[in-house]
Amino acid sequence: MTIYGYARVSTRGQNLREQIKQLKDAGVDKENIFHEKFTGVKSNRPEFQKMLSILKKNDTIIVTKLDRFARNTREALGIIEPLLDSEVTIKVLNLGTIENTPMGKMIVRTLLSVAEMERDMILERTQEGKAFAKKNNPNYREGRPKSTLNKQKLHAFELLESGKSYREVALMTGFSKSTLQRIKKLALIHNKDNFS
Repeated sequence: MTIYGYARVSTRGQNLREQIKQLKDAGVDKENIFHEKFTGVKSNRPEFQKMLSILKKNDTIIVTKLDRFARNTREALGIIEPLLDSEVTIKVLNLGTIENTPMGKMIVRTLLSVAEMERDMILERTQEGKAFAKKNNPNYREGRPKSTLNKQKLHAFELLESGKSYREVALMTGFSKSTLQRIKKLALIHNKDNFS
């Protein structure tokens, strides 16, 4: 009997650290934790598939939340029910152990449906907010705001142009190397005329 953990985040800005910590605290050995960053549009999860391929009868999978298994109810049920039928124990840290009983399966279906509905409602509200902003704000633009070069960025650019290294300028200004590279690129594109 082996205990495995699975952690997944669905967007670039999210972090796996907290989920992995919770799995370790629940007794999963580090080498038995499978994790990946995954966006909702991709359905291939190589780490998850690797974990599924090594599971045996009486093994346990621990996840922090039920929705870590899949992005929608149908997909999750297609994973969870065969695992239960194979006598793999599933523990969800914020719910407890999912039992291989009709009641346990019904509870899983209900919770997955509610989670999917919540995701759909958030997406709908986001789309409505964007549509409202487009209609009512002539300056609305999706995505990251255009970067401008302020005095602090101009100073950093001038330090780079004077021959200082990215490391030296980073220490002097507090900007990271990648930010300094963006500043330099922006300054060169705009010939330093975009400063505010």
